[in-house]
Amino acid sequence: MISFNKSRLLLSGLLLFMVVTAATAQELYCNVQVSAQKIQGSNREIFESMQRDIYEFMNSMVWTDNVFSFSEKIECNFLINLDEQLSADEFRGTLQVQLSRPVYNTTYETTVLNFVDNNLQFRYVEFSPLEFNPNAHTNNLVSVLAFYAYLVIGMDFDTFSPEGGTPYFQTAEKIVTNAQNAPETGWKPYDGSRNKNRYWLINNILNDEYTGVRQFVYHYHIRGLDRLESDRTLARAEIYESLRRLQEVYRRRPDPFMYFLTLMIEAKTNEMVLIFTPAFPEEKNRVVQILVEIDPANESKYELILKTSG
Repeated sequence: MISFNKSRLLLSGLLLFMVVTAATAQELYCNVQVSAQKIQGSNREIFESMQRDIYEFMNSMVWTDNVFSFSEKIECNFLINLDEQLSADEFRGTLQVQLSRPVYNTTYETTVLNFVDNNLQFRYVEFSPLEFNPNAHTNNLVSVLAFYAYLVIGMDFDTFSPEGGTPYFQTAEKIVTNAQNAPETGWKPYDGSRNKNRYWLINNILNDEYTGVRQFVYHYHIRGLDRLESDRTLARAEIYESLRRLQEVYRRRPDPFMYFLTLMIEAKTNEMVLIFTPAFPEEKNRVVQILVEIDPANESKYELILKTSG
């Protein structure tokens, strides 16, 4: 029979464990998939181990000082497609990063980011722990994963408060700085496609010339999507105003390689078609005019807004 004092001690220990667990709750709910279908004749178990290790790394790390409940975790997907096995422990492929966010008072999840990093090359040794050092570039796989962890956390925070993601973007920038002497591509200004790599992505995000894009991210979500359920007309008007912020950035820097702005538009193209299809004719015309200007590649999609009645 347990005495009162022992019971109280056990209860105190349990409460302390619960407090510590809550205080160190991880920020990410990250789904990880590793596909190696293009690699023939390898030990397939290594890819299962790789997927498991990356999943544990992303979801067990405490990335910030903030406390997250389980329902507040940031949901993202990391889809790794391996194209080549360069040696026993070196691989090359792509990483697709997807970030979603719940819309207030609905069951709808909106896509915030959905893009592919084509500069993925790393060494992976089975059974070796993935350890992140924020002050040094020691492992390219770890640096890439940490960079995108802070990127998705920063983007999520930006959707809830004006430029709320800045501290996390600054950490991502530090990871890029630490990797400038890395032999792998994606970290330096001229790696890969022009202005489409990790260096330019974080450079754009923290560049004052692109502040309007971050303002768009906040206003589109908080004042637009989060109000759609309660007042669709007002919500659409706010989304239109957020698009004008993108238009201002585009007109100041009409550069087809504005990576950050492009990614934001690509994530929202189909969603905006759905949102504005039931709008009033005048409203449709104003929105389509902006969208076609800043994203001419998807003009045919935006024209559906005008052709389709809600």
